[in-house]
Amino acid sequence: MGSSEADDDQLLKSFLAEVSEAERDNEVIRILGCFKLNPFEHLKLSFDSAPDEVKKQYRKLSLLVHPDKCKHPKAQEAFAALAKAQQLLLDPQERGYILDQVHAAKEELRAKRKKELKKDSASKIKFQVDEGKYEEQFESSDEFQKQLIIKVREILTEKEWRRRKMQMRISEEEGRLKKDEEETKEMWKKKREHEEKWEETRDQRVSSWRDFMKTGKKARKGEIKPPKLKTEDPNKSYVQRPVKRA
Repeated sequence: MGSSEADDDQLLKSFLAEVSEAERDNEVIRILGCFKLNPFEHLKLSFDSAPDEVKKQYRKLSLLVHPDKCKHPKAQEAFAALAKAQQLLLDPQERGYILDQVHAAKEELRAKRKKELKKDSASKIKFQVDEGKYEEQFESSDEFQKQLIIKVREILTEKEWRRRKMQMRISEEEGRLKKDEEETKEMWKKKREHEEKWEETRDQRVSSWRDFMKTGKKARKGEIKPPKLKTEDPNKSYVQRPVKRA
């Protein structure tokens, strides 16, 4: 660690030692009141802040609301929110995603600005004379920055809502596929059980078939069929022997 960095750390510690408890509490409230999808807001940074600025600002604010230093009941929650914000802004993919939404927000505001200029002749002439400097000045103004923050919130909210709806549909589809899979497994299970039971009765069925082949169709239990006698009557092939009645 260089002497300059060590001096900065000592200056920061001295500053934090002078911070009142009320200021720490206010910072906790501010952090927890930030728009959850925009880590730049948590760290109080502009959208063009470099990674080194992110690290430096995180260290300053995290020491301010650290649970060991701050007595606010939600200090831990605020401390965790800052840690997550730093993690997102130092991750190239996450940072790129957020900056893409910032770019989209700027384009929407610029398009809106052009429509407004068409209705304002004086502003249109000034814009043409300054060759775009008029717009650069406007985009660096506090008014534009406020509009940009609001527009970024709108876009991030819409993107997150779409993501959650897609995730919900994916979960529903996965649930449906899982249910179909379970029903298919249950069907095959029942089929296997049926085949196993059928196989268990194989010997019995074979024995019954052999008995049938030997004796012919079995008579019902308790039934005695009378013998069949031939007759000379050409209209009858046989007659039954008269049954004696008691």
